[in-house]
Amino acid sequence: MSYALELSKVSKRFRTRKVETLALDQIDLSVERGEFLSIVGSSGSGKSTLVAIMGLLENPSEGSVVFFGETVTRAGSGRLADLRRNHIGFVFQSFQLISDMSVVENVMAGLDGIERSKRLRRARALETLDALGIAHRADHLPSQLSGGQQQRAAVARAMVRKPLLLICDEPTGNLDPESADIVMAHIEAFRDAGATVVLVTHDPAIARRADRIVTLEHGQLQPGPVASS
Repeated sequence: MSYALELSKVSKRFRTRKVETLALDQIDLSVERGEFLSIVGSSGSGKSTLVAIMGLLENPSEGSVVFFGETVTRAGSGRLADLRRNHIGFVFQSFQLISDMSVVENVMAGLDGIERSKRLRRARALETLDALGIAHRADHLPSQLSGGQQQRAAVARAMVRKPLLLICDEPTGNLDPESADIVMAHIEAFRDAGATVVLVTHDPAIARRADRIVTLEHGQLQPGPVASS
């Protein structure tokens, strides 16, 4: 069996001068290559901290992390940045599009450090926007798009580099049901093309679209049901 991510005995502590907070407590979690995993849990349960570690944005205080066969627990910041840039796409609830850049320029930014040719960056960005059904909005500013279209642009930016792993933190949280369904269909299609997807959500219907659901409460992982196919 081949794994995209392997977390073993992972804990994360945040310290101030007077207080120590245990955000994650002895997490054991493996994600198969090509799997779609949903993570659910109440607010403050540690979900965002967990996906930050899975996305190589945070280091654990204890335990080990293996990313596509490479142990990265003690990797330097430069190596982690290379892995994120080349192999991980991120989609957030708040879109995080740059307001004074056009949609296609936002997507092209996803290729910074990967493709030097501006012409090729634009071509790949337009191809990805077309796959997501919003190529006709390529030269608009984000403020001229609906919420659903902005999220599709954010998904395009994450997907344009064809990452091995897609991390989605509440990607449908600000969307109406129709827009959420469109965004999820594109995320599912990306997984069907071979990518691994890790998604955080509060919505049980969204969670059930995954292959597997795990629940995080008080920084500890609880077993979840196998999602419906």
